[in-house]
Amino acid sequence: MRAPAVAKMTNADSSARMLKSTVATLGCAFLLVLSALAAVVFAITSDANKLEAMRQRDRIEAAIDSQLKLRRLRLDSLAASGELQAALSASDDPLSALQSAFTRLSTRFLEFDGAYIVTGTGRVLAGVESGVQAGQTGYNGLKHFSPRIPGGSAAATEPATNLAEPTVSFIIHDGQEAIVVLVADLAAAATPAVSPWPGSLKLVGYRRLTSAVLHDIADRYRVADVRLTGRMPEDPVSRRQVLAPDGAVKAWLAWTPERPGDAMLRQFFWGFVAVGLLFAAIFAYVIQRLRGAASQVALRERQIQRLAGQDELSLLPNRRTFDLRLDQELAQLNRSGASLAVMLLDLDRFKAVNDTYGHTAGDELIRQVADRLLGIMRLGDTVARLGGDEFGIIQTNIHDPAGCAALGERILEALTKPFTIFGVETSIGCSIGIALAPQDGSDRGLLLRLADTALYQSKNEGRNRYSFFEEHMNRSLQLKRMVEEDLRKAITDDQLVLHYQPQVSIDGLSIIGVEALVRWPHPEHGLVPPSEFVGIAEERGLIVPLSDWVLRRACTEALRWEGVKLAVNVSPIQFRHKDFVANVIAILEETGFDPARLELELTEGVVVEDADAAEAAMMDLRSHGVGLALDDFGTGYSSLIYLRRFAFDKIKIDRSFLEYMETTGESAILVHSIAHLGRALGLRVCAEGVETVEQHRFLQAIGCHELQGFLFSKAVSADEIDRLLAQDAPFAARLAAA
Repeated sequence: MRAPAVAKMTNADSSARMLKSTVATLGCAFLLVLSALAAVVFAITSDANKLEAMRQRDRIEAAIDSQLKLRRLRLDSLAASGELQAALSASDDPLSALQSAFTRLSTRFLEFDGAYIVTGTGRVLAGVESGVQAGQTGYNGLKHFSPRIPGGSAAATEPATNLAEPTVSFIIHDGQEAIVVLVADLAAAATPAVSPWPGSLKLVGYRRLTSAVLHDIADRYRVADVRLTGRMPEDPVSRRQVLAPDGAVKAWLAWTPERPGDAMLRQFFWGFVAVGLLFAAIFAYVIQRLRGAASQVALRERQIQRLAGQDELSLLPNRRTFDLRLDQELAQLNRSGASLAVMLLDLDRFKAVNDTYGHTAGDELIRQVADRLLGIMRLGDTVARLGGDEFGIIQTNIHDPAGCAALGERILEALTKPFTIFGVETSIGCSIGIALAPQDGSDRGLLLRLADTALYQSKNEGRNRYSFFEEHMNRSLQLKRMVEEDLRKAITDDQLVLHYQPQVSIDGLSIIGVEALVRWPHPEHGLVPPSEFVGIAEERGLIVPLSDWVLRRACTEALRWEGVKLAVNVSPIQFRHKDFVANVIAILEETGFDPARLELELTEGVVVEDADAAEAAMMDLRSHGVGLALDDFGTGYSSLIYLRRFAFDKIKIDRSFLEYMETTGESAILVHSIAHLGRALGLRVCAEGVETVEQHRFLQAIGCHELQGFLFSKAVSADEIDRLLAQDAPFAARLAAA
């Protein structure tokens, strides 16, 4: 048999996508965490570098300010000493006295490369260059640096507004070299120098910013690589502007700030490496676990796919796979123009095997049936277990119905041979329904319904046979469906009616009970007897609501007939329902009907099917006061065991015994025996189908207790029962006339 193709109903692709998405999410999270960590570290180190650079700039500014402040203090101390004033006050030659005193005091200007005392117009009165006397020529080389130097270049654009300040200091660069200049007003000193020359005297000192000076500043203030440069450094924190004589900025004092953040970053590097390795290890572990989980999911999905398409017990394809396979074959059928057959098989007497030997034996029987069916199938055909004891077969490449008939014969032959179940031989059979495509239809649902209709035909014709679907079956099925729909509506809309057949005393004079019989006044077909619709109700699952309706209506209508027993027939299906007893009690409580007046009529098939459950239900009913009658006695098993075991109150002799009864015939002997048996067991005996006075007299003679039949009355409406009960002897005239 060709393995059926099964459509994939799997989440493997979604699992793979989920795995990729999870990996991507974890990767992004990993990168985000590392990025955030790196950003925090870089921010810390950058702030540390910036803070240290600002501190070093402050130290450079402090170094320059301290140098200038020291020079101011030197000049202030020189002015305060009074020696310059003494020299200026010499009457004979103040200029020579001033130069001599200034040269003598030059040791106080070691921080300067040169120092001069000049007038406000730039005339040199005294000067020293590197400890040697200097004059106007040396000073003239200094004046071009800045207009703030007394006598400086008038062409310079830098304003000389600061000359009015007592002490002015600044750094200047002329393109060749940079100097630090200090200009102090001697007239503003603590001991002012009074000059015989017009205007105030100025003390001008300068020092060149050589690499040695800058190196000394760098060592003293712990700033690396202090230098003068004509190229502006990029970092504004690590530079200071140096003005040119024309006021422009053409040079900068620059230095290389320490970067403690870089040192921290180098220390953090291995921490970063360790964290990265840790995250990588965690990431790899998670990915491995996810891949393992995905593999397990894929494995489980493959198992689920296999189990979803296979019956676990028989290992045959299941209904889902059967449907998919049939859809595929029907699609190919439309293209190829070939034919196929759909067969539905139902095992006969399978329930008996289950009930007799147990469900384990039933399972083993299913497995053996599956093996035999597999051995019969051709390559390309499909056999599946559809559920319970039902199997389905798809037979392909059919040229005429004879091939289907041959397969049906082989199946019947194979399944009628005895099966050995746990060492015990048992025989079953099967019923087969066959529908052909495209002759009967080309839709899966339609073909299965038609094959199911043919299967029921096989069962109705005696089982252990096969039947092809024929059109009259469909018409019968449609009729059943119509009856089912109309009956369901009739029950729901309360369209049914009850007739009652009297049960009279043995003398035939009084009514002691009535049997409720349902009738269906159909709007199109007239009054339908129960024989035409009760079977359909049982087959279509309507018997329970129908029986409940009958019992409820009968109890309601019989409330007005005090002292009269009410007999209601019980269907075997209704009796086996798990809520049967509870429903009966609920209806009695709902209607207020006396349970002692209710008598439920059961057939022998009810107690034979499941004796233990039947006995429990009957004992429960009797405990509530409900009476029980064994209907149609003598037509079934009629075992004395059942009469002794089950708590019946009455037996009813079947009408078939009275139909051709003669007072001395064989039937009469049987009726006589049943009556005496019932009396011996303490049971009331009721004879059904009494139609003649002779039958009445015979039954009266043998000791029956109750009679029922057309001799007295057919089933009539409740109003007619009211009329009969209103009479003293309603059947006396009829008996006398007979």
